Amino acid sequence: MSGCADQPSPPSAGLPVVLVVAVALVDRDGRVLLAQRPLGKPMAGLWEFPGGKLHPGESPETGLIRELQEELGIDTSESCLAPVAFASHRYADFHLLMPLYVCRVWKGAPRAREGQALKWVAPARLRDYPMPPADAPLIPLLQDLL
Repeated sequence: MSGCADQPSPPSAGLPVVLVVAVALVDRDGRVLLAQRPLGKPMAGLWEFPGGKLHPGESPETGLIRELQEELGIDTSESCLAPVAFASHRYADFHLLMPLYVCRVWKGAPRAREGQALKWVAPARLRDYPMPPADAPLIPLLQDLL
């Protein structure tokens, strides 16, 4: 017998589940905005899709709109956010669950408000940027979509 059933699942009992939300902002040229995690944060130097942790009781859409305002100084609305995928990844001390949205409409020009570098990247070049383990599996899905 071969396949998925043969692979033992790693134990994850007792790990807290951390819910974060992320977005692939897509500009008129079809490029995706990546943000580089600044020094002093876990996984500093890696590139990721903008977003962040949800506050207690906050919906993913509301949290993402808030995070985009705080991190990038842009405004969007829930109707401009299209859910496309999610990541589920076990790190050493927590399990991350991350819905990913695509957004093509917002107000304002994204600017780094939290010390992060920003880069517009063609979908075909997304693999050129080192990402956290939870973000990397989302790349082929975005490449197929975009």
